[in-house]
Amino acid sequence: MALTKFNYNSFDLTTAASKGLAFNSSANGFETCSAGSMTLIKTLTASSSANLSFVDGSSSVVLDNTYPVYLFKFINIHPATDDTNFLFNMSADSGSNYNVTKTTTFFLSEHFADNGSTQLAYQTAKDLGQGTGFQSLMHDLGNANDENLSGELTLFNPSSTTFVKHFIARTQAQYYGMSNASFDNYIAGYGNTTSAVDAVQFKMDSGNIDAGTIKLYGIKDS
Repeated sequence: MALTKFNYNSFDLTTAASKGLAFNSSANGFETCSAGSMTLIKTLTASSSANLSFVDGSSSVVLDNTYPVYLFKFINIHPATDDTNFLFNMSADSGSNYNVTKTTTFFLSEHFADNGSTQLAYQTAKDLGQGTGFQSLMHDLGNANDENLSGELTLFNPSSTTFVKHFIARTQAQYYGMSNASFDNYIAGYGNTTSAVDAVQFKMDSGNIDAGTIKLYGIKDS
């Protein structure tokens, strides 16, 4: 099979603001194109970490009006301590304090591998009513080698200085210590502040995050 070579000077590589390059069937083979609607901003990987924090302007993190929606993906989050909760909070002062006032909801579905228990239930003890503490995203997480959590949290328009800051989260965990149960949690609420939220932190309520990855994405306007 013949290998076709092109003269570099035959390509038009003129850039355009906020545009990328894509192949087409023209003579020079390129055209400008818009980037994808979901952009990976930052990946943090835990290694016996006290917390994983995303602070706008720090370590290449973007959490401002660049995007109207931000998405955090949790991948195989594993605690160092047994029977602990995975938490998050927001900051309106670049991470100096994670104490944004929140009103939230929390309900779960569960199913045990032996069919011994199934339920869909609201968790009153896991919600907040105008509280400044960290919000639970998963409760009673075990630290056995095969126990972990995955899921996501969507934060809407955190840079607004007009409206409160809504979020929706869903997490899934497997508990070996509880008869191989599957727990599916649904959490939502709002940060009751009209100040811009510019930092988000995740941690356990006891001990470190032993391992796992959190990815932050920005989602563009359609």
